[in-house]
Amino acid sequence: QVQLVESGGGLVQAGGSLRLSCAASIRTFRDYTMGWFRQAPGKEREFVAGIRWSGAIIYYADSVKGRFTISRDNAKNTVYLQMNSLKPEDTAVYYCAASKEYEGSRVREYDYWGQGTQVTVAS
Repeated sequence: QVQLVESGGGLVQAGGSLRLSCAASIRTFRDYTMGWFRQAPGKEREFVAGIRWSGAIIYYADSVKGRFTISRDNAKNTVYLQMNSLKPEDTAVYYCAASKEYEGSRVREYDYWGQGTQVTVAS
């Protein structure tokens, strides 16, 4: 049974920072591509960033390039999303996801999802 548990969300002022974590209960975590997605009210879930098992970055969404950094610690079965220079438009529920075979940004290709953590950026 695979479980992904996000943490680190909260309320922050514009320009501030947050670090999200996603702890994975996956026996072979290092075999999985991990992704961060987000979903704002009334909008579709969108890709934010992805990272291969090796640590090689897949890519970032244009809207977060230069501000967000994805990383992973395979020894701790954890993936992180460091978010700097936050903007009100970053407000969303953030989800981590895992894929055994797929490396990319398509939501439907990811096999496992966490429950999400709310990030609210106040202007």
